[in-house]
Amino acid sequence: MQYDPVKRRLGVVFNRTPFLRILFYRLLDLLLLRAWHIQRELRQWMSDKRGRPLAIYDAGAGFGQYSYWLSGKLPKASITAIDVKDEQVADCNAFFQRIGRQKVKFKVGDVTKYTNPEAFELIVCVDVMEHILEDEAALRCYSTSLKAGGMLIISTPSDQGGSDVHEEGEGSFIEEHVRDGYNLDDIRAKCLRNGFSKVEARYSYGAPGKISWKLSMKWPLLMLQASKLFLIVLPFYYLIAYPIAFVLNMADVRVKHATGTGLIVKAWK
Repeated sequence: MQYDPVKRRLGVVFNRTPFLRILFYRLLDLLLLRAWHIQRELRQWMSDKRGRPLAIYDAGAGFGQYSYWLSGKLPKASITAIDVKDEQVADCNAFFQRIGRQKVKFKVGDVTKYTNPEAFELIVCVDVMEHILEDEAALRCYSTSLKAGGMLIISTPSDQGGSDVHEEGEGSFIEEHVRDGYNLDDIRAKCLRNGFSKVEARYSYGAPGKISWKLSMKWPLLMLQASKLFLIVLPFYYLIAYPIAFVLNMADVRVKHATGTGLIVKAWK
């Protein structure tokens, strides 16, 4: 499945007004299990940092979901958000200006090349590493751009069925992925040899998360790709499916998984 065309369709719908865009962010926070995991880790990270003028880098920012969430929680923080898509960067800059969040700046750039030496306390990298071949170049850029003691947080598919790949020779559900998922030890080793001194990695999308992802994301995306008319049916579908997905998401975040289709990686400089 090509994910970008579906994202563009959704962007057209939700980018019409600031209210709709904020609603879109809220829906992503509810539906995307990775957002539950990332926000949980970020709350722990920011527990002793509120009120400080922090510098944050959103690497591969996409729609700006995490820049929006972080700028709401840390209004004094300056956020630099990088993405390769010119139109998306322009849309995000226009939106953040309209809602008065002047400290959030989006720029067109490549995460495998962009550096700002020792500038950031935090780098957020969600759903990016699986899209880039030169992943170690990106990790070197991240470590260069972090201040001493700064943290990088990554969410990416694992090699335990990430990208919905379960058998040898099976293709990724998301065609834009350049790899099917990371081995836990492999991504830890890559971080350590590219400028990080400490790495913690754990599985996400365990047994509850796998079911939730199908209910809340995979099946709706497949139906949206088949027909735009499914946008009309979507609210009724979620009335039935989301209460189940909500409980499954809560379970996935609270349980330590021996294996899972996703990885949450934290690395410190």
